[in-house]
Amino acid sequence: MSIKLCLITLFFGCNILNAQLTDLARLEYSFIPSSKSEDQYTRLRALLNYPIKIKNDNYLIIGAEYNRVLLNLREDYPFDVSGLDALNIIDLNIAYTFKSNENWRIGLKVNPRIASTLNSTITKDDIFLNGGVFFIKDRTKAKDIKRPYRLIIGVTYNTTAGIPFPLPFVNYFRRINQKWSVSAGIPKSNLKYYFNESSTLQLFTSVDGYFANIQNPIMVDGNEANNISLSVIVGGLGYEYSFTDYLVGYLYSGYTFRLNNILRNDDRDRILQLDQTNAFYLRTGIKFRL
Repeated sequence: MSIKLCLITLFFGCNILNAQLTDLARLEYSFIPSSKSEDQYTRLRALLNYPIKIKNDNYLIIGAEYNRVLLNLREDYPFDVSGLDALNIIDLNIAYTFKSNENWRIGLKVNPRIASTLNSTITKDDIFLNGGVFFIKDRTKAKDIKRPYRLIIGVTYNTTAGIPFPLPFVNYFRRINQKWSVSAGIPKSNLKYYFNESSTLQLFTSVDGYFANIQNPIMVDGNEANNISLSVIVGGLGYEYSFTDYLVGYLYSGYTFRLNNILRNDDRDRILQLDQTNAFYLRTGIKFRL
């Protein structure tokens, strides 16, 4: 099983922003422009990871990711929006993966996170802890089966999800033939067409979002909002082009079928629903992968 699977173990299922990545480095830009609403959402993202071989097929992976979410709130809201101009999400990724037998690999991940407006000094309310345990069966290089596949199952724990217990995770990938493959799971599913091994087009659906602390709480109709969350379900078309075996450029364009942006109190109860008008979605970037 390749080192690429070690990085899959590192990222799969631990949180929405990090899921389904196999990258050593990535720079990315995402944009949801105003349409029927005046609000806009922009995300800038940078990621770096480094796998360290411990012995045989055992690897320790150390990484970090930074997301800056720019909230251009221009609707007429009953509070001062200036404190929500930008959110900062900083992740430290620590993972260990090893082979349990010839067919299965196990991965463990701990993911400390800072997610906050960071208007002042970091406090305990800005810090979250995510993690997961994953079991991976990879037959994508197998020669004894007609349709190679990969199966990943596991459990994840995410303190930003608002659910105080581990959640199951499943992802299934199959290469149907030389031209087609399918991947089913959360946060992303796709049907991919290969023009060749360097150029692919795909139909996709994905889930994205964030949860962050508001350091300077906002008063709305006598209620104090301490947190902000966004969940988005997107569908559309994506294109990837491999400049080399390791360097890939990509462009995804689609539409948000669900956009839910909410101010919440300390108990994560809803205080105010921000704009939820569905709109065009764009994500583009460049990545260096194994």
